Amino acid sequence: MITAAALHTFLVTLAYTVFGLIVFGVAFWLIVKLTPFSIRKEIEEDQNTALAIIVGAVILGLAIIIASVIHG
Repeated sequence: MITAAALHTFLVTLAYTVFGLIVFGVAFWLIVKLTPFSIRKEIEEDQNTALAIIVGAVILGLAIIIASVIHG
């Protein structure tokens, strides 16, 4: 039997997960739209390692910010 507390914890976790994914998606969409070049082309075709590292750092930064907001 699932207790009310366990169900509440699951629903809160699910809500925070959806919130984090939405924030990440919007931020990545903004990055793609604000850059004057194709990020996908630069990383995949031109093998631009520096750009890939920067995009990865932005993703990690967003993850840390979202985690700290959720944790309180």
